[in-house]
Amino acid sequence: MRSSFVLGLVLLFLTDTAAADRPTPQAGQAHRSETVAANGMVCTSQPLAAQIGLDVLKSGGNAVDAAIATSAAMGLMEPTSCGIGGDLFAIVYDAKTKKLYGLNASGPAPKRATLKYFADKKLEFIPERGALSWSVPGCVEGWDQLRRKFGTKTFQELLAPTIRYAEAGYPVTEVIAGSWKSSEKMLAKDPGMKETFLIDGRAPKAGEVFQNPHLAKSLKRIAEKGRDGFYAGEIAEAIVKLSDAEGGLFARTDFADYKSEWLDPVKTNYRGYDVWELPPPGQGIAALQMLNLLEPHDIKTMGPNSPEYWHLLVEAKKLAFADRAKYYTDPRFAEVPTERLISKEYAAERAKLIDPKKSGVGVHAGDALVGQADTIYLTVVDKDRNCVSLIQSNYMGFGSGLSAPGTGFGLQNRGCLFSLDPKHANKLEPGKRPFHTIIPAMVTKDGAPFFTFGVMGGDMQPQGHVQLLVNILDFGMGVQAAGDAPRLEHVGSATPTGKPEAENGGTILAELGIPDSVVKELEARGHVVKRTKVNSGGYQGILIDPKTGVLRGGTESRKDGVATGW
Repeated sequence: MRSSFVLGLVLLFLTDTAAADRPTPQAGQAHRSETVAANGMVCTSQPLAAQIGLDVLKSGGNAVDAAIATSAAMGLMEPTSCGIGGDLFAIVYDAKTKKLYGLNASGPAPKRATLKYFADKKLEFIPERGALSWSVPGCVEGWDQLRRKFGTKTFQELLAPTIRYAEAGYPVTEVIAGSWKSSEKMLAKDPGMKETFLIDGRAPKAGEVFQNPHLAKSLKRIAEKGRDGFYAGEIAEAIVKLSDAEGGLFARTDFADYKSEWLDPVKTNYRGYDVWELPPPGQGIAALQMLNLLEPHDIKTMGPNSPEYWHLLVEAKKLAFADRAKYYTDPRFAEVPTERLISKEYAAERAKLIDPKKSGVGVHAGDALVGQADTIYLTVVDKDRNCVSLIQSNYMGFGSGLSAPGTGFGLQNRGCLFSLDPKHANKLEPGKRPFHTIIPAMVTKDGAPFFTFGVMGGDMQPQGHVQLLVNILDFGMGVQAAGDAPRLEHVGSATPTGKPEAENGGTILAELGIPDSVVKELEARGHVVKRTKVNSGGYQGILIDPKTGVLRGGTESRKDGVATGW
C-alpha cells in the first residue's frame, strides 16, 4: 500500500511540476549556454533569489553571506519546497584554511515523541502530514551558525532584500506555480496555510505578484534578535500553540534547546577526484557507495546511451539503498558504519552481487558492522573561491500542511521519516534527528575546489549526484549539458522508515531522451520501466575551471532557475 502510494506521489510530482513545457533532454546537449564569470557566481532554482545572492557578492559579501541571503529568498519565492519551517545542510570550503566544513542544521523529534505514544495510537507509520510529522525546524539555526563562523554581514543586511520582496510582492515563476497549484486543496484545509499561500482560495498563477507580509514580520524578528527571534520568542510560542491545538508533541524546550552541528564531510575518490558528502543521518554516502561500485567499470566506453551503463547504475543504486534502509540514522543514537560503507573493499564485496544481464530482486543490505520530496538547492562561489553547497527543504510539498497563523511559513514533515519498528536503527526516539534525504555535495582535486553541486528530489538525490558526476568525469560533458542530459530514477527500494523493497525489484522512471532501444534492453534484463517527460529533482552546479580559474555555472532546464555571475 505504502509503496504504491510513494510511486503515485512521484508520478504526480512529475506531472504537476512540468507545468511549463521543457525540451526533451538529449545526452550531451545543453539547452542553454553555460554561465561563465570570473568574480563570483550564484546558482539556484529561482532567478530573483539568485540575483539577491549576487548583489551580496557585489557589495563585498562572501559566499556564505550570499548563500544565507539566497536561502532566505528561496523560502519566500519557492515556499512549495522550503522555508524557515524546514531544515538545512551545507558544505563550506574556506579559502583561508583550505578546509571543508559540514553543517547539519536538521532538527530532532520532540522530547515527548516516543514509540509508545504511536503504538498506543495503533500507527504502523508516522503520518505524512499533520502535527505528528513534525521535527524541530533547523533552518534559522543553520543560518546563525554559518554567519557566526564564516559570515561578514549582519542578519539585518542579509534578510532585508527578502523582507522587501515579501512586503511588496514578487512574480511567481512557471514551474513553482505548477507545484503550488497541485497543493491548493491541502492548503485550503489549514487556516494558517490558507491565509498565507492562497489568493482568494487559489494558488498564485505564473507571473502573478505574490506577497507574504506575515513572513516579512517573522524575518524582521530574526533580523532584530537573531536565532532567538525564532527559537525563543513569539514564533516558537505560535508554533507550540498550534501544536497543542493540533495534537502535536512540541514544547517550548524543544526549540530553546536546539543546536545544529558542525561535522566533517566524508569522501571517496572517483577517477582521481575527491567527492565529498555529509555523513548520516543524511543519505549522501549512498552516492559515494554507488560511485565505488561504478568506478571499476569502463563507463566512458559504454557511453551515455548504453543499456550497460544504465543497468549498472540501477543495480548499484539498489545495493546502496539496501544499506541505506538498514544503517542510515542519527549516529548520536546508534552505530553507523560509515567508514566501512564507503570503503573500496566493501564495494568490491557488494559488486559480486551485480548480474550484468539481469535485474536484481530482493536485494539485501551487506554486513557492514565489522571490527520522498520537495527541496531547493543553491551554490555560491566568491572572488576568493570560498564555496558553499547548501540544500534546504520542507520535505514534501508545503511540508506538514500546517502553519502557525500569522507566521507566514509552513512547517516541515521530516518526522515522518522515522521508523516505528523498535528494532530499526532509524527508530523514533525523543530528541533524535530523523533520516534525511537532502544532501549537498562538493568535489575537490588535489585539495582545491573543483565542482560544487546538488540535485533536489528525495530519493533521486544520490542517484542524481552520481549521474551528474558520470556525465562530467566519464562522458566529458560541460556543467550545463551534464544537468540537461536525460536521466532515470529508480523507485521501489526499501526505506529507513521500514517500508520494504518492491517485490518486482522496483520501477525505473526513464526520461524521454533515453532511446527506446535502451528501454527495451533494460526490460529484457528484467527491469520494469515507465516513461516520464521529466524526472523529479533539479540540479545546480558551479565548476571552477582548473586551467583558467573561470567559474562555469549550470542550472538545468527542468526548473525555473539561473546561474548568474559577475
